[in-house]
Amino acid sequence: MIARCAPLIARALCLWDRPPGLSWRVRRCAPLIAGALCLCGCVIETAGPTQHDFRSIELDKSELVRVDLNMGAGSLRVDGGTQKLMRADFTYNVPSWKPYVRYNSGPVRGNLSIEQPQGHQAHMGGTKYEWDVRLNREVPLDVKVHFGAGNADLNLGGLTLRSVEVDMGVGRLQMDLRGNPKRNYEVRIQGGVGEAIIRLPAGVGVDAEAEGGIGSISAPGMRREGRRYLNDAFERAKVRVHLDVRGGVGSIRLISD
Repeated sequence: MIARCAPLIARALCLWDRPPGLSWRVRRCAPLIAGALCLCGCVIETAGPTQHDFRSIELDKSELVRVDLNMGAGSLRVDGGTQKLMRADFTYNVPSWKPYVRYNSGPVRGNLSIEQPQGHQAHMGGTKYEWDVRLNREVPLDVKVHFGAGNADLNLGGLTLRSVEVDMGVGRLQMDLRGNPKRNYEVRIQGGVGEAIIRLPAGVGVDAEAEGGIGSISAPGMRREGRRYLNDAFERAKVRVHLDVRGGVGSIRLISD
């Protein structure tokens, strides 16, 4: 509700500066309209000093872990490189955007989630929002990422992947799957408006189904069969990676080393 009110407040305040041709009664009421909207619950939060937060989750006995990363807008980086299950650095300058980090352990599966709070305030000034998330390389992972707007740099090839699911809105996705996987896994990418660049592992079979909306698909070095793109190692490979990529308005690049 509050987010929807923000444009109304802005428009009400703009009436005050409109040319004299606008009714003076309307102009005189503009601050009152804006104030009334604020009293109805419309809050404008101003970006402040940059803050840093660090979180980590210790390893436990879970045999596999589901990782859910949900960012509304900002810059997201995911990589390996920790002896813990997860460690993360967060940078932000809107206090209410401090991420929620939750972990539930089970006898077989653990569930890790990092989420940008669902803020209801409009924001003024330049905002900064960055996540740097490092995951354990040995624990089998199901990784799900949702980001609405911004840039995502997902260096996942060194992780022990079971599945990857990415839902992007407006922005740029770079996903690096290069590595030496020991088991088959699937990757699903639903693109929005922007660009998706996926670097594929060598030495394993890659079968990619790619379909663009209003945009282009580029897959140099891969053989095309209808909507499918296969690398040279696909027929003889013992380990295979399947990609299902759906683009919106933008471009999809599959880079096979």
